[in-house]
Amino acid sequence: MYRAPLLLRLRLRRCWCSSSFPVRPWSGGGGGAAACEEGAPSVPGLPAMARVPLPMPLPASGPDRQSALVAAASALREGGLVALPTDTVYGVACLAQDSRALGAVYRLKGRAASKPLAICLADVEHVYRYCNVCVPDKLLQELLPGPVTLVLERSDTLNKDLNPFTPLVGVRIPSHWFIRELARECAGPLALTSANISQGASSLTVTEFQELWPHLSLVIDGGPTGDIHRPESRLGSTVIDLSVPGKFKIIRGGCALIQTVEILAVKYGLTADLPICGQLTQSLGK
Repeated sequence: MYRAPLLLRLRLRRCWCSSSFPVRPWSGGGGGAAACEEGAPSVPGLPAMARVPLPMPLPASGPDRQSALVAAASALREGGLVALPTDTVYGVACLAQDSRALGAVYRLKGRAASKPLAICLADVEHVYRYCNVCVPDKLLQELLPGPVTLVLERSDTLNKDLNPFTPLVGVRIPSHWFIRELARECAGPLALTSANISQGASSLTVTEFQELWPHLSLVIDGGPTGDIHRPESRLGSTVIDLSVPGKFKIIRGGCALIQTVEILAVKYGLTADLPICGQLTQSLGK
């Protein structure tokens, strides 16, 4: 059990590895439960920490909620990677404005350099700082927070090392209090990706991505994010391109496709960039 007095004594130790990116394991203070363990599984080809962070429970209520938030924000500010729950699946986050940490995310996942990372923000009004928006604010308010990623034209405020190959960026505001509070605490966007090796299945519990633990600064355990026996729980967010005025394009169906298209096409009259499949068209009453 993690308690506030112990968490206040937690410190990050910088460990430089041969790959040239820093990994910063958490180690507990004396007299309490250790925050790290030895001998956890590792990802082939990636340097591992000398000690591996154990998942930090995220209580439903009480002072330890704030302690987990402070610990996660400290890890991110130190350039670390933090695994945490969202409203869909578990994700790995870093500071979007930290170019070194962005590189660490790609190495962690074995992710192709041409695949973009999304950003996570705390509130809808922050979207206007990092993106050029060409849809009504009311539309944004209806879709966010929620299990939707909106692809918009990026602004010059966003780190140029984040997805330098595209003028667009995916924006998430999950309907999960922890990650939104974390973005607010860090006063800037978080780069966010799913907690799994690239091309692997999405994770609904922290044990499903245990091979990543040795390369993370902190793992926040908020319990299962969905039913592990239902494949649809692993679909992730619905990804919609809204970068062209008056149109939308479905990039990934995800878990909220029907309700998202209803808002875009029926309520706001946006036109689909590609034909919508028959089943979805019927569900929209067309």
